[in-house]
Amino acid sequence: MRILLAEDERSLSRAVAALLERNHYAVDAVYDGREALDYLAGGNYDALILDIMMPKMDGMEVLRCLRQEGNSIPVLMLTAKGEVEDKVRGLDSGANDYLTKPFATEELLARLRAMTRHSVQLSSQLTFGNLCLDQTTFELSTSTGSFRLANKEYQMMELFLRNPRQIIPTERFLERIWGYDSEVEVSVVWVYISYLRKKLSALQADVEIRASRNLGYALEVRT
Repeated sequence: MRILLAEDERSLSRAVAALLERNHYAVDAVYDGREALDYLAGGNYDALILDIMMPKMDGMEVLRCLRQEGNSIPVLMLTAKGEVEDKVRGLDSGANDYLTKPFATEELLARLRAMTRHSVQLSSQLTFGNLCLDQTTFELSTSTGSFRLANKEYQMMELFLRNPRQIIPTERFLERIWGYDSEVEVSVVWVYISYLRKKLSALQADVEIRASRNLGYALEVRT
């Protein structure tokens, strides 16, 4: 799951991004409202964590623009403005939830899970063939055994299992998992595909990752 974090306090932004990444989220961080809207225009995010007090365009303006455009992305307002009227204004403007600073990291993660629950399957598991990915424990398993996936591996396999049999371009992996501003080489996708293929083989999975030349990769049933 990919999160856009719009927070102009850079030390807090780095801390929140590190927390999210440790919990298997992919994160892009931006530091003003206009930049947040530019990133969101690509439509490549599952949720937005949005500060109110930001330069160029504040969080409330960003939120109003999103909702006026019909963008229904889940939004968690993360801000020092904790008065009841501020919360009401944020929620009435289209926010899904509101968390004031300072906050407990466990509460941030719990609110993010609750806010995005509608966008994931009711079950915590994604399945295809005899393969199962547990979105709570990050374990990839078959009846043969299981592996707890590292962050990037989990995000790639989650994308595959949400789009079985569909070719996913290499560029989509780079944008969604490493971010728009990443300078990683295209070859890094192949490296992680290789890691996942080895795990699928070890688990005796009846599905495999197939490459389509110059197009991308797809998770398919073995034939």
